[in-house]
Amino acid sequence: MRRAIAFLTRRRGGRGWHPTDVLSYAYLVLGVVMMFGPVVWLVMCSFKTQAGLIEFPPSLLPYSQKQVVVEGYKEPLPLFEVKLPDGTTKPMAQVRRIGIISQMVDPANPGQTVRVRFEDRTPIRELSFAWENYTTPLAQFNFTRYLWNSVIVTSVATFITLIINSMAAYGLAKYEFRGRTSILIFIIGTLMIPISVIMVPVYLVVTQFGMVNSLWGVILPGAATPTGVFLLRQYMLTIPDELIDAARMDNASEWQIYWRLIVPLSLPAIAVLAIFSIMWRWNDFLWPLIILTRNEVYTLQVGLNAFQGELQVQWHFVLAMTVVTLLPITLVFAFLQKFITTGIASTGMK
Repeated sequence: MRRAIAFLTRRRGGRGWHPTDVLSYAYLVLGVVMMFGPVVWLVMCSFKTQAGLIEFPPSLLPYSQKQVVVEGYKEPLPLFEVKLPDGTTKPMAQVRRIGIISQMVDPANPGQTVRVRFEDRTPIRELSFAWENYTTPLAQFNFTRYLWNSVIVTSVATFITLIINSMAAYGLAKYEFRGRTSILIFIIGTLMIPISVIMVPVYLVVTQFGMVNSLWGVILPGAATPTGVFLLRQYMLTIPDELIDAARMDNASEWQIYWRLIVPLSLPAIAVLAIFSIMWRWNDFLWPLIILTRNEVYTLQVGLNAFQGELQVQWHFVLAMTVVTLLPITLVFAFLQKFITTGIASTGMK
């Protein structure tokens, strides 16, 4: 801990502050705020009520109107700080409001009702976390099923993507055959085709195979990605051909060379592609929305659309479930980021 503090507080000017120290820390603080500020705001807003989200000016922390139980009233009443005619203030509960006049009662003496003007009262707010934003969707909107569907789609699709792309990249990087460059140019050229152009033909193909309202209809169409093939091929070009020749001299099959030699040496690039694939599949919305029409096969992103009604959007539920969708991909990214560092440090020729 001391070493970490010493590292973070070290300065170029020794005991004094050098101008570059000030600029460096200002740049780092600005970067942290820009990167994590929206995430912190999202998390804090996910604990607010629907009324708290539309209040102005907005607040970072989830404050809500304080309520008090008053004798003779079934429901808790909102509490206000009321300015009395003599200039003093007193906490009172609002029974009802008609126009600019509010009927208030003293919680200690609820038998007498006082008429107070709107501008003479100030809401008493307290820090309150709306945990029901998380519990209600999980209990009523079958979000556990949506989460499981997203996990299946992301994990299976990422595994298939890594296998197909690594095989294609290995063939384009280490096999000499006529037309290899043309095939690579064709694969890279597909990146210039808008997704909207091929969406209808792909949908017709998926329909012919009977994969509508099936998770396989979401998984298979995007299994091979030109970005992944290009990324892995460029990395595999750095692997010496002498290793492959030596493996063939030891009577290793092409499958053994691929699985036991190429894949372990390409783990850093494969981990990067895994991160991209997980992010693409986890956040995919348009294609699952087209293919999936039954509630039980919805993915998490499509399930979030259920909170958007014709006249009203339940933003408190949307924000809470957005935080839930961020947690798995954040954990996966943190794990794979460490794996990339380890792979780069341990991979190479001795």
